[in-house]
Amino acid sequence: MNSTAGATQSVIPAHLLKGQKALVTGANSGIGMATAIGLGRAGADVVVNYVADHDAAEQVVKEIKAFGVRAAAYEADVSKEDQVTGMVDRMVQEFGTIDILVANAGLQRDARLTEMTLAQWQKVLDVNLTGQFLCAREVTKEFLRRGVVPEVSRAAGKIICMSSVHQLIPWAGHVNYAASKGGVQMMMQTLAQELAPQKIRVNAVAPGAIKTPINRSAWETPEARADLLKLIPYDRIGDPEDIAYAVVGLASDLMDYVVGTTLYVDGGMTLFPGFATGG
Repeated sequence: MNSTAGATQSVIPAHLLKGQKALVTGANSGIGMATAIGLGRAGADVVVNYVADHDAAEQVVKEIKAFGVRAAAYEADVSKEDQVTGMVDRMVQEFGTIDILVANAGLQRDARLTEMTLAQWQKVLDVNLTGQFLCAREVTKEFLRRGVVPEVSRAAGKIICMSSVHQLIPWAGHVNYAASKGGVQMMMQTLAQELAPQKIRVNAVAPGAIKTPINRSAWETPEARADLLKLIPYDRIGDPEDIAYAVVGLASDLMDYVVGTTLYVDGGMTLFPGFATGG
């Protein structure tokens, strides 16, 4: 993480999540990386999940450990049931338990409808939606086994699903991605309804346009940036740290009464700014 990002992260209270254990999937770059570092700064021990680029994951671990907490990098493909089960079992064995899941791992395989292959469709659904389901299922088993530990958190566990503004906004040329995020919304709400009586809080964060490697072409050039800003009333493109703040807050007892909610972090993109002048 660059020095500017590190300075921005300093606004996170250092002991907000002290003693808690967090798993962040897809945490070796972009939003996942910023979120994992933010959780560590807030006092949580963090498992950094990745599926490729071990060195990048270890660098994130190093940054998290600088806050005086534990961290480790676990390789696992979240779309593979046996790998998710193994990852969660390993975390419980090595860290003692798990308190927070940030189901962040996701990808895009873009194409127009008539050119999209079944493989492109299936890959995105497997990672973006099935991956979140598998991770949520496995960590919930540990939440239920352990129950509430009041000195750690008021909740037995927290699940934060990483969604997108495209759970609400249609996105031509990205039908697989938009469908996966629409599925995340209803999955999150259904899990929240089912698990709330067991004091397990399930919520989602829906980023708008964030400067990450996955969408570099949308903001890297002045022309692309100008086009993108037309969709953002707040007139800036988001940083990964903006999402980290939302996740840390939702994971904390400050948000203990927030259940089944999607927090849009989008600079107003979901306000459909075209209607400000064209309605």
